[in-house]
Amino acid sequence: MTVPAIFGVSGPTLSEAERAFFDESQPLGFILFARNCETPAQVKALCADLRTVTGRADTPVLIDQEGGRVARLQAPHWRHPPPAQVFGALWDRDSEAGCCAAKLNGQLIGASLRHSGINVDCAPVLDVPVPGSHDIIGDRAFHIDPEAIVALGRAFADGLIEAGVLPVVKHIPGHGRAQADSHAELPVVAASVDDLEQDFAPFRALRDMPLAMTAHVLYSALDATHPATTSASIIEGIIRTQIGFEGLLMSDDISSNMKALSGGFADRARESIAAGCDVVLHCDGDLEAMHAVAEALPPLSDRAAIRWAQASFLIVEPGSINESAAQAELDSLLG
Repeated sequence: MTVPAIFGVSGPTLSEAERAFFDESQPLGFILFARNCETPAQVKALCADLRTVTGRADTPVLIDQEGGRVARLQAPHWRHPPPAQVFGALWDRDSEAGCCAAKLNGQLIGASLRHSGINVDCAPVLDVPVPGSHDIIGDRAFHIDPEAIVALGRAFADGLIEAGVLPVVKHIPGHGRAQADSHAELPVVAASVDDLEQDFAPFRALRDMPLAMTAHVLYSALDATHPATTSASIIEGIIRTQIGFEGLLMSDDISSNMKALSGGFADRARESIAAGCDVVLHCDGDLEAMHAVAEALPPLSDRAAIRWAQASFLIVEPGSINESAAQAELDSLLG
């Protein structure tokens, strides 16, 4: 039985307690953070160990490697990519060059992840920032123009896929209007349904992507009580129907790192799955909390299993990416 959860790990190697828990609970996958990443060889060994525990070679191992201030793999062992906004600035000067640079960046990030055994990147950010919103998104967004976000997000995602890594579009249906950081509190967006159409546009344009992550944001015009992650009406009515996303939908982090959600971790997990998330993400590596989450969850649904199988089909052996040439071309484009 597979549990519909993606769990964090406490350190650079598995403890015996973690190994026993993961072997028993069989989560769908895992997510790594800076605390788990010391060297490429160590990360590769950790990823191999995690897949040995699940017995599944295609087990998703995720990381947030957007670039800029959200990059878990750090120098000197890994290249530090620029933030997404850099590519939006290039787009303003030359849209074709901006897309080319975004794709090269995706290829380079994907290659570095693949070398380390990681097969899923929690990027690109497709949120549309608006004036006055909290800077939790800020330069993580490609642009303020949905058209530019669509083009650059697509290019970046294509680059990742060409390198053998799956993209996760986030934060569906849109985090750009939030005036609070969901790590600290629940953001409430009071925009009208008509205004929210701008936020939905990039996700609708990239609805064919294999994976997406929800926003811990309450949209009062859509559901006055529940944030998107635990709102059945938003997941079914907006994400699945209006936006048309059919891939695997994961919650944003439900661990203690996120203050936007209320209730215990078991309740958060149950409510997310009941609302329509395929998988919950629990990131902080707290073993006691992960036990509670695993015990609260039903087995991975048949529909979610099919969605993951369809996504994993895209994890192919990467083509021959000349990383030094790609980096040189990217440097030239960014000037």
